[in-house]
Amino acid sequence: MTLLQAEAFVPRSPRAELLHTCALTDLSDLARVGFRGGDSAAYLQARGYRLPSLPNQALRQEDGGWVVRLSQSEYLMLGSLADDGARVAGAEAEWVLDDQRNYLLPRQDSHAWLQLSGVHGSAVMAKLCGVDLRAQAFPVGAVAQTSAARINVIVVNVGRDELPALQLLFDRASLAYFQEAVLDAMSEFDGGWVEVDELL
Repeated sequence: MTLLQAEAFVPRSPRAELLHTCALTDLSDLARVGFRGGDSAAYLQARGYRLPSLPNQALRQEDGGWVVRLSQSEYLMLGSLADDGARVAGAEAEWVLDDQRNYLLPRQDSHAWLQLSGVHGSAVMAKLCGVDLRAQAFPVGAVAQTSAARINVIVVNVGRDELPALQLLFDRASLAYFQEAVLDAMSEFDGGWVEVDELL
């Protein structure tokens, strides 16, 4: 190995390598919140959020978080790892009930949040869900509100060229059940858990 090659070589943990093949990460400690109503779009835009133009689309924000549009007037805000979800937590804390048609939908306690990373993600989900989640049918920014492993799940493609990734949001009471179902589907691909700090 040359000196230049040695300088370029950065050792990676075995868990980090899983990210590129088949990895599951629990993001449930990260902030998330919903807003619904005819004035919700204006409320969020006034706070600097860029919004998807249509339902069942998601848009990455400059800080790395996401805005998911679930219907004409309902939005789900997903916090960024870069600030530990502080911006989204702030949007929730600042909300007050007034005469605007903009209603807070707390999601921290209602929805668990997992990320399925790696090139085998869509194949894993094919065992659990009837929606085609392959990249050619389900591009980055696509959203599916569907059933997986017999529970309701919101699936968001948040991948990048260097790291395919699907984020999964579902009833928090089903976390233990659903994560076991996903891990079982991952076993064919030698998948495993990766901690949140490995995503940074």
